[in-house]
Amino acid sequence: MAAVASRSPLRILCIHGYRQNGSSFREKTGALRKLLKKQVELVYMTAPHCVPQACSGESSSTPQHSVSVSGGDEDSRGWWFSDVQARAFSAQQQCEESLGLDESVTAVREAVKDLGPFDGILGFSQGAALVAMLCSLQEQNLEPEFSFRFAVLVAGFRSACEEHHKFYSAPLLIPSLHVFGLEDRVIPDKMSRELLPTFQDAQVLTHPGGHFVPAASAHRQTYQDFLKRFQ
Repeated sequence: MAAVASRSPLRILCIHGYRQNGSSFREKTGALRKLLKKQVELVYMTAPHCVPQACSGESSSTPQHSVSVSGGDEDSRGWWFSDVQARAFSAQQQCEESLGLDESVTAVREAVKDLGPFDGILGFSQGAALVAMLCSLQEQNLEPEFSFRFAVLVAGFRSACEEHHKFYSAPLLIPSLHVFGLEDRVIPDKMSRELLPTFQDAQVLTHPGGHFVPAASAHRQTYQDFLKRFQ
């Protein structure tokens, strides 16, 4: 009797939150990697923009999708700034235009070319908000390098920047899992819920905690059931 071939792990590109980097996000999601180690391979990239108050001058030369950066405040990165003058970001700041999003889309495009292919994409906080935008670009056929089959958005939200409203004009068809904490004080669950109508096939996983990627045994089944659809 022939042996049954084992399934290859799903490859997922991971997009960190504001003031994080690929290395620090990898450390913070160690429990998730352990929880899903038989199903997925998580690949981490780093945002191209240095958070001014946290970075020294030359640290912005770190490769855009590097996963080998050191931890610490000096490597705090962001995907765009809502305050153009101060080069700062707040998820709740209303603004007409932002700074840096185009460079971040380019960085993701290069990461996909160099580190891919990927089955899916996962984002946390500002990274999750970026993932929603990337999915919109993919479905508008504006980024031929993108071919994500699913998205996982942890503590996601709709950007409050007016120039980003175009990303939410039509429901996205890509299957999505939205994960958020009911006690999140950074991105309140109300903000995460407001992102749900942007996705036509949105599945939700809530947890009683705050602003982090949950990976307790109680969450394993929801993650696994969602991912099994793509194996």
